Amino acid sequence: MAMDVIDYEIRGAEMQFVEIELDPGEAAIGEAGSMMFMDAGIGMDTVFGDGGNQSGGLLGKLLGAGKRLVTGESLFTTVYTNQAQQKQRVAFAAPYPGKILAMDLRQLGGTLICQKDAFVCAARGVSLGIALQQRLGAGFFGGEGFIMQRLDGDGLAFVHAGGTIVERQLQPGQSLLVDTGCVVAYMPSVGFDIQYVGKIKTALFGGEGLFFARLQGPGTVWLQSLPFSRLASRVFAAAPQRGGSREEGSVLGGFGAGGLLGSVLGGDNDD
Repeated sequence: MAMDVIDYEIRGAEMQFVEIELDPGEAAIGEAGSMMFMDAGIGMDTVFGDGGNQSGGLLGKLLGAGKRLVTGESLFTTVYTNQAQQKQRVAFAAPYPGKILAMDLRQLGGTLICQKDAFVCAARGVSLGIALQQRLGAGFFGGEGFIMQRLDGDGLAFVHAGGTIVERQLQPGQSLLVDTGCVVAYMPSVGFDIQYVGKIKTALFGGEGLFFARLQGPGTVWLQSLPFSRLASRVFAAAPQRGGSREEGSVLGGFGAGGLLGSVLGGDNDD
């Protein structure tokens, strides 16, 4: 299916959204619940599957929906089509603080592997699939499980990551050790594996978990400074049911049995 060539503008700082401009007849696909606003000339159509191959018949739609179900996403995708005679705009918002990245799949070789909940929206024609981890250890301990999301096509796709984004270009044979939750996306040429931290004391009390993600070039990788799992664990730890009703900076809260023991045993608790 031919890709729509769309214009866009990413707005905001910590809580970003992407505003897409569509020519008459052009369309964008969005993840369920990501739409922020749209002009009156935009028509919405909820489709079964990923919205990337609606002319492939029932079997193609079932396969697209099955891929999304396996990655934990909704069975349905929303297509936003400009039905007016002039340019119209539709905007998609990030789900939590972080950055939205515009990924030109044509410049990336046509494919991008990303974490399951990173996709926000894309130009019509981009296909959303699954990428299976090739190594057993990476599937069990890699933070994202065996299945990640695969974006295919030659158009624009927009992915979201928490906190600040780091883009690293890895040379052939060059390796990078990363916290498993901090991996946002990488090119398919990059090898993904896990590596044990090496020391029992570090694994138990270092707060970084038992394993690192090992990324090996060649290719580009994108990392996030604030994985959603880390943000959620901090919020949950501060909730009243966990003794989080204490005031910030409280001496008793910081050195009490719950606070001290939790900080020693739990660490970031992000993996």
